[in-house]
Amino acid sequence: MPNKFTRRFISMLGLVASLEAAQAQHKVTLHPEAPTQTINRNIYGHFAEHLGNCIYGGFYVGDTSNIPHVNGVRKDIIAALKNLKVPNLRWPGGCFADTYHWKDGIGPKDKRPTIVNTWWGGVTENNSFGTHDFLNMCEELGAEPYLAGNVGSGTVQELSDWVQYVNFPGKSPMSDLRQQNGRQQPWKVRYWGVGNEAWGCGGNMRPEYYADIFRKYATFMSGNTFKIASGANSSDYNWTEVLMKNIPLHMLDGLALHHYAVINWDKKGDAVDFTEEQYFQTMRSACFMDTLVRRHSAIMDKYDPKKKVALVVDEWGGWYNVQAGTNPGFLFQQNTMRDAMIAGVTLNIFNNHSDRVRMANLAQTVNVLQAVVLTKGEQLILTPTYHVMEMYNVHQDATLIPVDVQSDNYTYKGEQLQAVTASASKDKSGATHISLVNIDAAKAREITVATGAAYHSVTGRILSSAKLQDCNSFTQPEKIKPVAFKDAVLKNNTVTVKLPPFSVVVLELK
Repeated sequence: MPNKFTRRFISMLGLVASLEAAQAQHKVTLHPEAPTQTINRNIYGHFAEHLGNCIYGGFYVGDTSNIPHVNGVRKDIIAALKNLKVPNLRWPGGCFADTYHWKDGIGPKDKRPTIVNTWWGGVTENNSFGTHDFLNMCEELGAEPYLAGNVGSGTVQELSDWVQYVNFPGKSPMSDLRQQNGRQQPWKVRYWGVGNEAWGCGGNMRPEYYADIFRKYATFMSGNTFKIASGANSSDYNWTEVLMKNIPLHMLDGLALHHYAVINWDKKGDAVDFTEEQYFQTMRSACFMDTLVRRHSAIMDKYDPKKKVALVVDEWGGWYNVQAGTNPGFLFQQNTMRDAMIAGVTLNIFNNHSDRVRMANLAQTVNVLQAVVLTKGEQLILTPTYHVMEMYNVHQDATLIPVDVQSDNYTYKGEQLQAVTASASKDKSGATHISLVNIDAAKAREITVATGAAYHSVTGRILSSAKLQDCNSFTQPEKIKPVAFKDAVLKNNTVTVKLPPFSVVVLELK
């Protein structure tokens, strides 16, 4: 039988082991000795559809508005998106793209035909915001345009003409028409979507049929174009399999993927008045993005082991019930700390899979779904999602540093999600940035970050708030915004970080 000393010694060993295990559960390890690919800045792209007040009453107020503007586009939105370093912008849809005929939106505005936006609210679309307006706005923003072509109700000739209209520098029918409409030099649009959601609103096609349609359209899209196929709806892995098998790699540059963080499509819940259970289920859907990226990438690897084709997640974000009293077809919803969690977790996933994920588009930029900007007359507010994307823009075009994350779980009623996620990169100046997210609704986490290299300073910023349901409003526009982070201590190449519940932290190490 062990004596008292032996029992005490064994007990102490057990305590030490328990403490070490607890620490191991909250550890992020960087591997700077094994830098991998560049995090493509296009991962931080956005989406602007002719939907609700995203374009009209959002970006575009018209050239007679009293709101300060540049050719009808709000100056305050331009400034906000420049600060965000928006790398690309997708337009005109979405479902709207496969009903949009680009020639309706060129030439004198008073001569442009009107149509009915059958997808979003049944409102009249007067086409006052068209190709020139969008592409000139992208130039003003310093963002690459990403045009979604009409395959559902359009023709091969129509899309081919659009490519020639915006890209051809020489003499041709379409370049002549462009010059007649006031633009001498082409815009040189590189990114093109060949239809949108062909499995649904883009035509309810079978993947085999759409693969042939893509090949046909892509054949006639001349010039230096990056062609993106309409990809899978969330976990439809067969769609990816069929397209990768049936579209030759020399014709395909990107394959889209759409996934929204949603509780239940029939019971999406309120954007602000939600319970912890609804928050947990939303985050479970958001975290599922990692599984989706891994599984779709594995299928793509079978046919494209050199990873030529990019996985383009050109629609992602949170989706809830529309705000009461607003047009149900306009998809207006508020933006809370829950959305900040969705953004932080999703961007960490994209960064860590940036070998295959090389473009993504948050849905949507202004006044629709998980918007970064909300407007009301002359007022403009920046959402929690905006602030996360601004904090994370340090990762754009930086070199990914692989990370290992050991974290305990956020548990709710027996269900579990990993509490802490992270990604890291090194920029061209040599600074290392680490983005950390704690999704737990109640518990803080103390994280040990093993840097794997010598640094002499650590600074950071944090986005947090008192309640998950907190948001920025037109009466309290700066209730949530990043502030300096003081709970990071650097010692012996290790950073100790105290992460509050539902918070996002970005550290800079030099």
